[in-house]
Parts: sequence; C-alpha cells; structure tokens
Amino acid sequence: MAVEGGMKCVKFLLYVLLLAFCACAVGLIAVGVGVQLVLSQTIIQGATPGSLLPVVIIAVGVFLFLVAFVGCCGACKENYCLMITFAIFLSLIMLVEVAAAIAGYVFRNKVISEFNNNFRQQMKNYPKNNHTASFLDRMQAEFECCGAANYTDWEKIPSMLKNQVPDSCCVNVTVGCGINFTEKQIHTEGCVEKIGGWLRKNVLVVAAAALGIAFVEVLGIVFACCLVKSIRSGYEVM
Repeated sequence: MAVEGGMKCVKFLLYVLLLAFCACAVGLIAVGVGVQLVLSQTIIQGATPGSLLPVVIIAVGVFLFLVAFVGCCGACKENYCLMITFAIFLSLIMLVEVAAAIAGYVFRNKVISEFNNNFRQQMKNYPKNNHTASFLDRMQAEFECCGAANYTDWEKIPSMLKNQVPDSCCVNVTVGCGINFTEKQIHTEGCVEKIGGWLRKNVLVVAAAALGIAFVEVLGIVFACCLVKSIRSGYEVM
C-alpha cells in the first residue's frame, strides 16, 4: 500500500537526503584520496593512525554510496526490509564517522610526530637519492621552509658541505644559491612546524566535515524510520 498524507512529504525529503548522501559519498571518496596523496607527499609511511585515516574515509564513502542506493530502492518500492536495512547501515556509518572525527582530532599531533621523524630520516638520504632530493626540494620551495626544525638541521647531514643548504631553501632559487649563504638569502623556518600546522588544520577540517555529514544522516535515519512505520501500518491495514 502506498504511503499517504504527510508521509509523502517525508518520502520526498528522504529522496532529497539520499541525493545529498550520494554527493557526500563522492565527496568523502575525493577527500580520502586527497588526504592519502597529501600524507604520501609528506612522507608518512607504514600502518599508523595517521596513514589509516584516509583508508577509513574512502571506505565510509563507498559504503555510504551503496547504502544510499539501497535506501533509494527501498523508498521507491516502499519495501519494509530494504528501509530497515538502510536505517541500520546508515546508523553504523554515522557511528564510524563520529569515531573517525574523534580519532582525527585525537591523533592530529601523532601525525605531526610521524611527519617529523620521517622528514629527518629522508634528509639523511637527500644526497644519495634523487627522488628524495626532488621531493624535499619541492616541499621546501612550496612551503618556504628549510630543514626539519630550522635550516641548521642541514649542518648535521655528513655529505652536505659546510655552510650549505639545498638550493630550494633560498628565497630566490638559483643554481648554487644554497652554498655560502646568508640568513637573509634563505628561508630559516623549519618545515615540520609549517607543514605540520597545515596538516593539523586540514585534519580538523576533515573531522568537522565528518560530524556535519553525521548530523545530516541523523535526519535520514529519522525520516527512514517514519517511512518504515508508515509502510508497516499499511501492511497491518491490508
């Protein structure tokens, strides 16, 4: 039996929310891929809390898209079982998103610690590995920084000449500008603090977005439960 009265309005709003969920799912997948690229570019390696965050975001995005599809089918056919499944799975997704948001906030400093350790390790490989050298040069140039804590960290690299930093540390990058430099010619601030602050800010943005999506999902659960109640009432009348 088709839903009637106010339930038609609820059904329409549920369709709108399902479209929003599909958009959120695509957004989560895009954000997850973006975070993964950022973390890989900041040399965070291994299965750590920081590196696992984008995997969770992508997985939630894919699952949310599938659940939205189930909800759309259930609402269109007014199928009791599909709507119950939709409401249960949407509740699970909401809990995962809230947990991910909390984890992102809690582990934001852990991400910076991982980045600091890996950055210093890669500095040691700078003269030996062209890929690492190119990567660090790009980071130092883009973020206008030099070394981990500051430019003096390069003095601890045995293969670097005395009074030398990579050319990417220079304010005006030219070949050989990092040799016999003065402080006015280079960026003296360390990359860990600069890039770490940027990472911390973006982790908080992702956490806030997850909480925002979770709030919308609460509305979806409420509307789904209302529709389930209406469908069940129709069955009882029949």
